Amino acid sequence: MYRFAKAAVNLSSQAARQVRHGSTAPQDFHSKYGNAVLVGGFTFCTAVWTYVVTQTGITWNLSPVGRLMPKPWREESDE
Repeated sequence: MYRFAKAAVNLSSQAARQVRHGSTAPQDFHSKYGNAVLVGGFTFCTAVWTYVVTQTGITWNLSPVGRLMPKPWREESDE
């Protein structure tokens, strides 16, 4: 068990070192593509929810407040 724990710590420290020194990906990815990715995700999400709300026929249990009337109260007679 000691060998396994030592190997796990060694791997995690190597991964942390690689993250600190930077990866091989260009550092300007967000400045180049960030807004396009954000707009694309927003458009996709809006399109999917528009389809779900309008075309799938889901019954959305909306609040009945103002549409339902309480039953009239009746006194019980002692007959």
